[in-house]
Amino acid sequence: MEKMIDNILLCTFITVASYLMGVLVFQKFKKAWLNPLYTCTVFIICVLTLFHLNFTGYTSGTNLFSLLMGTATVSLAVPLYKQFALIKKNFFIIVCAVMTGTLTGVASIVLLTKVMHMNQEMMISMIPKSVTAPIALSISQSLGGIPSLTVSFVFVSAIFSLVIGPGLLKYTRIKSKIAKGLALGTSAQAIGAKRAFDWGEVEGAMGSIAMITAALCMSLIAPFLIYFYL
Repeated sequence: MEKMIDNILLCTFITVASYLMGVLVFQKFKKAWLNPLYTCTVFIICVLTLFHLNFTGYTSGTNLFSLLMGTATVSLAVPLYKQFALIKKNFFIIVCAVMTGTLTGVASIVLLTKVMHMNQEMMISMIPKSVTAPIALSISQSLGGIPSLTVSFVFVSAIFSLVIGPGLLKYTRIKSKIAKGLALGTSAQAIGAKRAFDWGEVEGAMGSIAMITAALCMSLIAPFLIYFYL
């Protein structure tokens, strides 16, 4: 029991310290691609590698964060509830926009992999890149992709969207709160929704509903992808 407690405390310290380092780096350089979510991951990998710590042991010691993540995810229901009337009024637009964005992402990956002559396994690993990581992992595994590559593609896609998205929306003079929130939520998942909340509650609620809708859309089309590509 004492060993287990020590492991939990050590893993918690590593995680919190890495996240604080990520926040400091982000505050110093103010670059979107230095989002603490990703720099924290890099710091954790460096610590585990440097001190030869077992990854399985680290994972078992961070169950607290899994619990907190579930709580944080549920809390997204609050802004959705507060904006329920707006969501209901624009339900058809939201569904059509997110489905179009998701399907366009899938089509672009299929086209890219065909042009670059990538194998089927690589294509399948890349297809769910535009949805939140847990859903993307599940879809990748069911299709026969490589989960580790899928996670990498999800992270790269989210960072790219977060870096390019706000500037692109500004350049194209898109000022609609609904459109801005849906765009970031669909392309950059959770961190896109978080960035949308910085613009306002309406944008944040739309980012959250876009993230959820994109995950549902991808889950629905996954069986058809299995049929056509397996």
